[in-house]
Amino acid sequence: MMPAVESYLAARRAAGFKLLNADYLLRSFACFAVKRGETHVRAQTAIDWAAEAASVAQRDARLKTVCRFARYLRTEDQTHELPPARYFGYRKTRRVPFIYSRADIERLVNAALQSGPRDTLQPQTYATLIALLSATGMRISEALNLRRADITPEGLLIRKSKFQKSRLVPLHETAAEGLQRYLTLRRRARPGDDHVFVDDDGRPLRYTVAYWMFQKLLKIAGIGTTHNGHRPRLHELRHTFAVRALEVSPEGRDRVGRHMLALATYMGHVNINATYWYLEATPELLHDIAVAAEGFLTGEQK
Repeated sequence: MMPAVESYLAARRAAGFKLLNADYLLRSFACFAVKRGETHVRAQTAIDWAAEAASVAQRDARLKTVCRFARYLRTEDQTHELPPARYFGYRKTRRVPFIYSRADIERLVNAALQSGPRDTLQPQTYATLIALLSATGMRISEALNLRRADITPEGLLIRKSKFQKSRLVPLHETAAEGLQRYLTLRRRARPGDDHVFVDDDGRPLRYTVAYWMFQKLLKIAGIGTTHNGHRPRLHELRHTFAVRALEVSPEGRDRVGRHMLALATYMGHVNINATYWYLEATPELLHDIAVAAEGFLTGEQK
C-alpha cells in the first residue's frame, strides 16, 4: 500500500500540487489498512479510518482524500474499491461575508496612510495593498507573492496561485497608476528585494503581519463587528469586489451568465459554484434571484 501512496503523491506533485495534508493523511490510511492485512483500498476500511476524526468535516475530508487516491489506483487496477465520497453527509456552509461599502474602503485607505510616520514606507504599503485588493479582487496571498516582473502592460501576472493556476489580471488605468506611484516610492526606499510589497526593513510582507495591521486599521477606520458577531476580514475585500461586479452586470439572463463565467476566470475560481455563491451575498442580488425565479415560475421568463 505504501508504494502506491508514494506513486500517487509523486504524480500529483509533478503536476504542481504540494499535498502537505494529503501526504500525512494517506500515509496514516496506508498504515491503518496494512494493520488489517490489506494491500488494496477497501471502502469499509476507508470509512472506518475516516470515522476516527473528531468532526464530521474532518471525516469528510479524510474520506475524500482516499477517494482521490482510489481513483488514481483504479486506472490500472479495478480491484481497488472506490469509497462513497458523501458517506458522512457533510455539507460545507460558508459564513455570510462582510461587504465593504465604498466609504468603508476609503476610511481603510486613509487609516493606512495615517498608520506610520510619513517618511516610512509602511503607510503607502498598506494603503496601496488595500486599494489593489479592492480594485482587483485578488487573494491576499496573490498580492503578497507579486514580484516586480509580474507587473506587465497587460496587467498583473498571477503565477501558480491557489489550485496551481496562473492567470492575468487586467488593471483599470487608475489602479495601474496608483500601483506605479507606490513602486516609485518603494524603489527609492527599499530597492533590494523584488517583491512588490515589503516591510519597512525591506523583507517581503508576511501574511501574519498584514493580518495584524488590518485589524488595527479596522479600529482606526471605525469598522466594528458585524451583526452576527464576526469581525470583518481582509479576505472579504475579495468578496466585495465580486459582489459589486455582479451588481453592475448587464441585464438579461444570457449576458449575466457570460458575465459570471468571465468573473470566475478573472478571479481564478476552479469551480463556477464558488462564483455563483456570491449571488447570495447581498439583498440586491437575492432580490434579482427572486424576480428571475418568479418570472420563470409564472412563465414570463424562459
